Amino acid sequence: MTTPELLPIATGKRSWAYLSSEIRAQRGLALLTLAISAVSAAMSLIPVYVFGVLVDRVTEGAPTSTIVSVVVVITTAAVIGGIFTALSTYMISKLGERTLATLRERVLRRALHLPIGTLERVGKGDLLSRVGDDVAVMAKSIGEVIPNIVSAILLVSLSVVAMLSLDWRLGLAGMVAIPMYVLALRWYLPKSAPLYAAERVAMGERSQALISSMQGARTVRAYGLEDTHLAEIDKASGKARDIGIDVFRLFTRFGARSNRAECVGLSVILAAGFMLVQDDYVTVGQVTAAALLFHRLFNPIGMLMFSFDDVQSAGASLARLVGVIDIPDGRSPGTGAVPVDGTLQITDLRHSYDTGHEILHGIDLTVGAGETVALVGSTGAGKSTIAAIAAGSIDSTSGTVRIGGATLAELGEKGLRRHIAIVSQEVHVFAGPLIEDLLLAAPDASRADVRAALDTVGATRWVDTLGSGMDTVVGEGGHELTSAQSQQLALARLVLADPAVAVLDEATAEAGSAGARDLEAAAAAATRGRSTLVVAHRLTQAAAADRVVVLEHGKILEQGPHAELVAAGGRYAELWSAWQGR
Repeated sequence: MTTPELLPIATGKRSWAYLSSEIRAQRGLALLTLAISAVSAAMSLIPVYVFGVLVDRVTEGAPTSTIVSVVVVITTAAVIGGIFTALSTYMISKLGERTLATLRERVLRRALHLPIGTLERVGKGDLLSRVGDDVAVMAKSIGEVIPNIVSAILLVSLSVVAMLSLDWRLGLAGMVAIPMYVLALRWYLPKSAPLYAAERVAMGERSQALISSMQGARTVRAYGLEDTHLAEIDKASGKARDIGIDVFRLFTRFGARSNRAECVGLSVILAAGFMLVQDDYVTVGQVTAAALLFHRLFNPIGMLMFSFDDVQSAGASLARLVGVIDIPDGRSPGTGAVPVDGTLQITDLRHSYDTGHEILHGIDLTVGAGETVALVGSTGAGKSTIAAIAAGSIDSTSGTVRIGGATLAELGEKGLRRHIAIVSQEVHVFAGPLIEDLLLAAPDASRADVRAALDTVGATRWVDTLGSGMDTVVGEGGHELTSAQSQQLALARLVLADPAVAVLDEATAEAGSAGARDLEAAAAAATRGRSTLVVAHRLTQAAAADRVVVLEHGKILEQGPHAELVAAGGRYAELWSAWQGR
């Protein structure tokens, strides 16, 4: 089993540029948040400074009433600090959640408009891992990590300033630890960044292995491939586990280096303070305050150092999300062209997939306004490819498709969806009330319009038997529909969308023999009056069409009305004879 291609991943520089632009877009909120956070950090330092003053007062023999004033100052600072800390956390979360919401919306918008060919190449696992796991990592970072990091940075910065204000020599003594922290980070970051990036990729591969096995569960069981697929899942999971263990091992060694810096820094402050007090350069209270300030830095510095674990993970996730956003959008905006009628014209259509092997060789085909044309042929003849290109689902290698004289590029994405719709063999029923599923095709439609569409495709008979009728919850977690019922909903959506051109790509294939006739009747009713291109799974559909086009190896072999082709005794006659004798 080959590993699928992955979606692009943005560089660190590009990820930072995206994040910076989002923060600049909210400059006012960001500056207000920074100011509130600074006040919160400053309030937390006041008790330490006041405690140093108290030590000096006690040493000088000040009265016990001095303690009362100290307690009042500490209490006031604590109350103000608590208020501003709560405000700071709220403001940081607000800023972060806005940024995350914008990021999530952009990723989903781009993901929903990715070319079908791209999704087929990369598989669904990588994309789902990004919009699921990576967004969850970013949400955790914004809700928990970033507020702590901002608070820690401000507290460290203000603490260093406070130590220097007590005595510049005490400040320099405390700053001895900085090179050790820097060295620890320089050792850790180059080693951890590739590991975190590899971990996110491994998680995507694990998701792809799980999803592909679950979606193909019936096929896996039918061919006895359970052990093979379990081995693939185990391999992908084992890879993610091993990388996770390597990350934890590296992080543990990083923690030891950070603890060493803390020990050295506090020792230097105490030793320097002892000598400075002896020479009467500083007071005992000043050294006490400096030592406490540095000791207070253990938590924020540790938070900063250890947060790099989460920051690296969030950075890897951000790069994967920005990578999706940056995928070029090849959709044409259109020129505002309006088709003169429903004629579908395909000219010199050629197409090759990634292998470079051409599977369509100069197809010329016209479906007149209101005409139904059926495509028949053996598997691999190119029927579904023609249907997908005609519907604008994939772009052809060369050739043009026109609707009423306007090319698909001239119609643009919105114009295309107004004038042509495709119903394929694979139909998704969205979770929620049945009527809301149908309104996706025509949001402004009334209940009467929806019921009329259901009646057109013969679905009201079973919809009325549901507990809440059109308001019955269907899809995942709701009433389970049969394959034929799901196809009827798809055809009802087609009726509501009311395009001039309809493309049915084996839209009745899932009905089974029992429901095939009803579903074919539903398809005929839904497409009545429309130009219709049908990929015929059953030759009864071809027999009912105005014209039949026979494909073989990417070329048109013959075409004409059903009766004429049968009488001609060619390839279609052979297929029809085989169909009748089955």
